[in-house]
Parts: sequence; C-alpha cells; structure tokens
Amino acid sequence: MFKKIALSVATLAVASTAVFAASHAGPFDAAIKARQAQMELYQYNLVILGGMAQGKIEYNAEAATAAANNLAALVNLDQSTYWPAGSDSSAVEGTRALPALWEDFPGVMAEAGKLSEGAAAMQTAAGGGLESLQGALGPIGAACGGCHKAYRASE
Repeated sequence: MFKKIALSVATLAVASTAVFAASHAGPFDAAIKARQAQMELYQYNLVILGGMAQGKIEYNAEAATAAANNLAALVNLDQSTYWPAGSDSSAVEGTRALPALWEDFPGVMAEAGKLSEGAAAMQTAAGGGLESLQGALGPIGAACGGCHKAYRASE
C-alpha cells in the first residue's frame, strides 16, 4: 500500500513540475524549438551530402540517397506553425530569425520554393554518382544562403 501511495505522490510531483514549467515557457518557445530542430535536421543531412561532394566522406550511393530523401521529406513538412508573428529576434531571445522574414513573406516563399526544387533534384542525383551529387548541391546551397542572408541574423 505504501509503495502505491509513494508512486502516486512521485507521479503527481513530476506532472506538477512539467505543468509549472510549461506554464512559464514563453508563448513562442515550442515554435522556435520546432523550426530550429528543422534547421538542425537540414544541416545533418546536408553535412552528409556536402561531405561526400567535398571528398571528406567517401561517396556512398545508398547513404547519399537516404540523406537526399530525408532532405526532400523535411522540405515538404508543413512548417506554417513554426513561424508565428512576433517570434523574431527583435522580440524574443534565442532566435536569429529577423523581422524581415515576416515583412517579406513572398520573398521567403520564393526561397522556400528554390529549396524544394533543389531537394527534388538532389533526390534524383544523389544515387547517380559523385559528379551527379556534386552538380545538385549548388542550388541547395544557394537557396539556403539566400534565405539565411536575408532573414537570419549573424551569430
């Protein structure tokens, strides 16, 4: 009986702590964490593809194809809730998203379209040999850089 009561009290304490922490989180914390996680996953897969393209990682068609497929899947996730208005670097700590992102939504969508096209081309190219992979990497890098230069604060 004592073990059941102790377990119930411990469970209640853990749950109360989680509720307290969530109630004190900023209103944009989850969205900012989600978009930063998305960027980390982009980076993870691009490090594999870029490493192969640069000769830092031995080219492997299966690994390249898997990374390209991951990248294409990530690009196609619905990210609309990751970017609530007011979650930019001038209003919230812990993000590098510039206010310009919300001020120039058509420009953001154009860059997102370029990334989507680049990821689709990489899916086709990644398993077709090192030269094919290398040729498909440039448009992805340009799309990433275009968005980051315009809409992300430097470190």
